[in-house]
Amino acid sequence: MTNPQPLDRKPRVAIMGEFSAGKSTLSNLLLGRRILPEKVTATRLPPVWITEGEEPPERKALDGSLHPVSLEALEAVPLEETLFVQISCEAPVLEACDLIDFPGISDPNMPPEVWERMLEEVDCVLWCTHATQAWRQSEAAAWGLVPETVRQRSLLLITRFDKLTTPLDKLRVQTRVSRETEGQFAGVCPISLTQALDAEPESTEWETSGAQGFSAALEAIVTAARDGSTPAVQETAPAAAAAAQPVQQPAAAEPAAAAEGTPQADSPQEVQPGRVMPRRVRPQGAKRTPRPDGRPDADLAALRRELLES
Repeated sequence: MTNPQPLDRKPRVAIMGEFSAGKSTLSNLLLGRRILPEKVTATRLPPVWITEGEEPPERKALDGSLHPVSLEALEAVPLEETLFVQISCEAPVLEACDLIDFPGISDPNMPPEVWERMLEEVDCVLWCTHATQAWRQSEAAAWGLVPETVRQRSLLLITRFDKLTTPLDKLRVQTRVSRETEGQFAGVCPISLTQALDAEPESTEWETSGAQGFSAALEAIVTAARDGSTPAVQETAPAAAAAAQPVQQPAAAEPAAAAEGTPQADSPQEVQPGRVMPRRVRPQGAKRTPRPDGRPDADLAALRRELLES
């Protein structure tokens, strides 16, 4: 395995997962707004490379040539002839890294080559998996195409975590995914993206949504990619949803990616900018949200150990 090397440019963070796993909502959260027109269908787009600045959008063809494009006509971009579409905008997250929004890896109407040929440009991955269908075989197969050095600096986001209605269900899903993806990711981040979009930074709702833990983990992998180091990411879970002590991940790499099968309908037009980067830290001594069912932490911790050992 090749050791990561320091970068002389901004790290490139890919947003990946199966169709309707929450990738568009994650992009909205990271950028603070929706950058593509509402009518544009993401399933017909090539990878979208998002950089800091005010340059007009353009597409890069497979032969390396650049061509201007209109955001209103992105669906007319020829998939088989395009490597990526580049869009520039201003957002705090783009001061630290570029984002590359991949199409859904399981779309039967899109040749896999459309996204596979962009993997060599990626330094880190945020892989979205739907909590109710977390880490399917198709995801595991696609993840096997990602270089090992990139896996070390990638996160698995268990999206729509609020769709799991009890702490026990959340514990079981997070424990199973952590076990099945052991050593494949730097960390696992359960998160409700829609709750994070609605929450004020530093609020109880922000922390409970999983956004605070994700923010810290994202900063860790971006810093590691830039410096050529190995990220130390601790698995996190929303305060009101997780069990007592989170599953500890190896320092080198960890948990996994995911998908979902239901249409996504939770991408608002405007949200407050700069929601995730830079890292937000919970004030020392701040109180955590009480557990909704009142079950003792010791019971949940024992159950977690039992699930891991089974």
